[in-house]
Amino acid sequence: MAPVHALVIPRRLISQVSKAKEDDKELLGHLILTANKVAKEKDLGKGYRLVINDGVQGAQSVYHLHVHVIGGRQMTWPPG
Repeated sequence: MAPVHALVIPRRLISQVSKAKEDDKELLGHLILTANKVAKEKDLGKGYRLVINDGVQGAQSVYHLHVHVIGGRQMTWPPG
């Protein structure tokens, strides 16, 4: 587990990123920009990972779209 793990959750419900519509693009862009702001606030200037899980095989367990901001140590690949 990384030392920093924050969530960015929109107020408007979109169950999965794969179910997002064309008119959700402003909200989706806002999610990424907000995740960047959170990373700066958490002092992740050396780097961080943004994660969106989608569907059963993507390990989604909460069906309300959200972005994980993960960092504070060297990330490895593959992630899981």
